[in-house]
Amino acid sequence: MSDFRVFAPTPVQGVISLPCGESHHLVTVNRARTGDTVVAFDGRGTEWTCELTDARKSGATLRVRETHTRAPLPCAITLAQALPKGGVMDDIIRHATELGATRIVPLATERTQVHLAGDRSEKKAEKWRTAALEAAKQCGNPFLPDIGALQPLASFLADDATGRVQLKLVASLDPGAQSLRAVLAAFRAQHGRAPTSVVWIVGPEGDFSAPEIASMQAAGFHPVTLGPLVLRCDTAATAALSVLIYETQA
Repeated sequence: MSDFRVFAPTPVQGVISLPCGESHHLVTVNRARTGDTVVAFDGRGTEWTCELTDARKSGATLRVRETHTRAPLPCAITLAQALPKGGVMDDIIRHATELGATRIVPLATERTQVHLAGDRSEKKAEKWRTAALEAAKQCGNPFLPDIGALQPLASFLADDATGRVQLKLVASLDPGAQSLRAVLAAFRAQHGRAPTSVVWIVGPEGDFSAPEIASMQAAGFHPVTLGPLVLRCDTAATAALSVLIYETQA
């Protein structure tokens, strides 16, 4: 795989004209030179193997050599993450992108300690999209997750897109929570196959309140344990996605 990856618009007559930001990163930061091989991707599964023909940092140009279309993972995974403090969400976004999450939804819950409103919320969402793009370039993922603005847990549970997901999970510390393997086994027994769409909710520092847990269960979410230890929310998100991807591709 080429050392140089860029997020790019669709080629026009076999040529990709990079915007200023991508050109600067490719030429100035990564020090690509004319004649170098560059892999461009559109964030929707299409990649182009290209030659850098014009190394201007304000407007680089690529000539397409080959086009490749990558298939998505067999299970479309939504991570709904209660917004943590500090820059932890940035790390969660990066890890989720590297693991192949399709959608990432930041949630406001009763115990969320960070509150965003208006322009601040959109600026955060833009920062998270940048973190996802950087992660996709680094790991070679040709798909970018859809990242929405912060929304209340109740709104997420009422969303039609959430309702249409085949399997709904919430990371839980409850002693009665099931293992993911048991939940998936029950799904396979009922449907004769693994799920092709899953949403997994991960809570904030201090976990969800009892009424929130009740509302998620009423909406069809299964409490799932991530093991006997209490995990940080960023560790929990990474663990949840990792085991889910493993189990749905086995």
